[in-house]
Amino acid sequence: MAKPLLEFTDRGIYCQQGKFYIDPWKPVDDAVITHAHADHAYWGHKRYLAHHLSREVLLYRLGEINLQTIEYGESIVKNGVKISMYPAGHVIGSAQIRVEYKGVVWVVSGDYKTEDDGISTPFEPVKCHHFISECTFGMPVYTWKPQSQIFEDVNGWWKSNLEHGLATVIVGYSLGKAQRILQNLDLNLGKVYTHGVIENTNEALRRNGVILNPTERITSESSKEAVRKGIIIAPPSSVGTPWMRKFGPYSFGYCSGWMAIRGAKRRRAADRGFVMSDHADWDGLVSAIDATDCECVYLTHGYTATFTRYLNEIGFNAREVHTLYGGEEEDDAVTEKDEKEEISELPKDERSPELKEAAK
Repeated sequence: MAKPLLEFTDRGIYCQQGKFYIDPWKPVDDAVITHAHADHAYWGHKRYLAHHLSREVLLYRLGEINLQTIEYGESIVKNGVKISMYPAGHVIGSAQIRVEYKGVVWVVSGDYKTEDDGISTPFEPVKCHHFISECTFGMPVYTWKPQSQIFEDVNGWWKSNLEHGLATVIVGYSLGKAQRILQNLDLNLGKVYTHGVIENTNEALRRNGVILNPTERITSESSKEAVRKGIIIAPPSSVGTPWMRKFGPYSFGYCSGWMAIRGAKRRRAADRGFVMSDHADWDGLVSAIDATDCECVYLTHGYTATFTRYLNEIGFNAREVHTLYGGEEEDDAVTEKDEKEEISELPKDERSPELKEAAK
């Protein structure tokens, strides 16, 4: 029996014929990267291939790597295997990887969402024989409201905070959520201020030609009163830190798909929880998988056991596989460089001995 074109190994998803890995989590010679989140793009590979719009963020996060980029729909051939990329709709530059050899087609989705967020290239179903899918939110309880409704709530909350003399801090991870928030804020209400980790990512995307709404980086020189009259976009790593507390009194809102579950807002000590995810919801997952016409679907991370069982019950050939993907909705991907910059922006009297040591 012939080996499948793609295999699940202890290093990642491997194509033996093409001699490359997709989103490997251990160092390899050739890595094809779906997107720049830390659980999919690791440091240490000899060669990287990714979408063009991931270029500057990957270089910012991983340093001077040997990186080749291609556009959506463009293809290259490695050892007879055709590799092409199609939009995943997850974050700017995210791609599904289509792999074809001798008429057999596999697609690795990485992470994806099916709703057009207005900034990421919208998700595009790709026909294939085998589809490797996430299912981060693969439970029926996860059903997202239209984005327009979510931002109507966000902007209404910001307006109310201004009227009540409260600063507004909205939290989302630095690649994806932060830019989605930025592009949908009502800028008639005020200016947008950003934590250094967020602004570093914004700057990388701008270097890549992405047009984002204006932002101002918060530094030790920033006027507290001016910042309090705008809205602050911050990463999850800033929650509960002296950096955030210095803008008080404030109202703190958390943007995540996990906010759909009772108690999530309380566990994060948030004043407001906005149910907003850069992953597909239950209906999005089912519709995306169905649109591929695949013969077999492999579920890599999320509610894999539950979702595999459901898909098999409704007629799909679904299998659960174990990988190291998942997690950026829980913990923002913050590099050591980011942490040092964040600490350096704190007033000296707010730096604990541990923080001072970390900043060296």
